[in-house]
Amino acid sequence: MSFQEIRNNDKVRFVYTFTCVLLAGFMQAAVMQIFMNPINLLSSGFTGVAILAEKITSTFFGFSFPVSLGMIALNIPVAFLCSKSISKRFTFFSLLQVFFASFFLRVLKFDPLFDDILLNVIFGGFLFGIMTVLALKGNASTGGVDFVALYISNKKGKSIWSYVFIFNAALITVFGFLFGWEYAGYSILFQFISTKTIDSFYHRYERMTMQITTARPDDVIRAYVSEYRHGISRIDGIGGYSGKEISLLHTVASSYEISDIAKLMRKADPHVVINTFKSEDFYGGFYLKPIE
Repeated sequence: MSFQEIRNNDKVRFVYTFTCVLLAGFMQAAVMQIFMNPINLLSSGFTGVAILAEKITSTFFGFSFPVSLGMIALNIPVAFLCSKSISKRFTFFSLLQVFFASFFLRVLKFDPLFDDILLNVIFGGFLFGIMTVLALKGNASTGGVDFVALYISNKKGKSIWSYVFIFNAALITVFGFLFGWEYAGYSILFQFISTKTIDSFYHRYERMTMQITTARPDDVIRAYVSEYRHGISRIDGIGGYSGKEISLLHTVASSYEISDIAKLMRKADPHVVINTFKSEDFYGGFYLKPIE
């Protein structure tokens, strides 16, 4: 059984995604307690809104609205709305990640690792980004703003994490106005690091150009179009060294598909030569498999 077949197996996919969202929920709770809470940092997205709500209620209204409850209350209506445009499987596992994070926040207690503020910001921001990537790699998300970001990214075919950072920066501005600019500044740095970490490790929306040299173009093309919905062009020619007939194939695919495509083509032609590089700009129709 190929890697593609294994990955498409329903039971394997369920276990893989469940494990990813479980670990992501645990990581989120741990990062918040170990790195963020000790230095009064604000988280991103709806989790940040929940933290801000807890701080506002406890400071100005005499009661504390729990962060764990706020995360769930904010995410459920957004998940319901987005489920009409994003697959129910994706929505379910994203909500499950939120429930796990909320649960771990309630039942687990972690002590801080560092006394230094910058160390908490750097390590916390990086690990928070890795936590988000882990959920995304499992075909889920951390809910909230991620629902909206992934929905728009699917429609537009490009990453919008920079806009997510702007939303988070606006949220932190409110936090700074109410509770002090010093920690708001550290929170912005925290969000910048986590956003850059996501951009560095999650490449679903990057397009890659593939140049394939093969003496068996019909076999390679037949195998490719049977598995993928991308166009592919063919130019026939003569090898400069061998003098034999060869073909140069050209296609553009998503970065996360490249390894599976290369494996498929090498199976069709063990002597195929494949060169890949990032497509900086792309114009025209492009099929992006929806998140399931």
